[in-house]
Amino acid sequence: MNLERLASFSVFSEHLNFTRAAAALHMTQPALHAQVKRLSGELGVTLYRREGRRLVLTPQGLEAAAFAREVSERCARFEGSLRGEAPGPVVLAAGEGSYLYLLGTALRAYLAAPAAPLTPLTMNAEGVVASLKSGEAHLGVAALDTAPPGLQVETLTAMELALVMPADHPLAARRTARLSDLRGAPLVVPPAGRPHRALLARHLAAAGVEWSVAVEAHGWPLMMRFVSLGVGLAVVNGCCRPPEGLVSRPIPALPGPRYLLLRRPARQLPPAAHQLERLLVKHRDAWKRS
Repeated sequence: MNLERLASFSVFSEHLNFTRAAAALHMTQPALHAQVKRLSGELGVTLYRREGRRLVLTPQGLEAAAFAREVSERCARFEGSLRGEAPGPVVLAAGEGSYLYLLGTALRAYLAAPAAPLTPLTMNAEGVVASLKSGEAHLGVAALDTAPPGLQVETLTAMELALVMPADHPLAARRTARLSDLRGAPLVVPPAGRPHRALLARHLAAAGVEWSVAVEAHGWPLMMRFVSLGVGLAVVNGCCRPPEGLVSRPIPALPGPRYLLLRRPARQLPPAAHQLERLLVKHRDAWKRS
């Protein structure tokens, strides 16, 4: 396998555009096209295909791109160590809620004495999985019902879902909330099609509880902001800390999310990524104490 062609394909996989990738590599577009074509021939697989006006990687192309990134990273790390240069960044992919409520203690511990700079990527669960499979991220954290194929998985933490309401709401006097307590309640929910919205609707329907949509909102902070404004109640992950004036009560009848720590099993992680991985596991339940 020609390493120069592999490195060129890595850049192409990031842009999925021959003109922009060729400019980034300081070569002509025909030369880059020829390199990608020859690499495809060497590997005996199709690396990309055209869908309408855009190019997308095939499953084999995704694997090749991830491998190319790993090779480029390991070469750069080796050359840097010989010259005494600082290591490249460790890349963590996770959702907004994870960074806000779940990972803070571990990230503070890492940044107190980092082995390398930290590059956080903020994306939804599907994006986290894609970033790991493409080799863009070293580690990922996501709330998933099932383990994605092709990734190494460890359960980081599990939690209940909780009902968020004003502190003077009648339900605030209880230690837990029931599904029947939501009968007729206007709820602040994610947009239709999101997993949390689907889970909530499914369990309320099974319990014979009628409810209404007060407003649709993206993300726990905005949902709780609408509760603060008196728009309605909200069901959120148990790790979410309600702002002043609100309280949360667990809903035992609703299955809560399971957060997974993800990585590519075949990838040789840099030492800094191993350090971050250990801290994420060590502080996996710190959210319960905060």
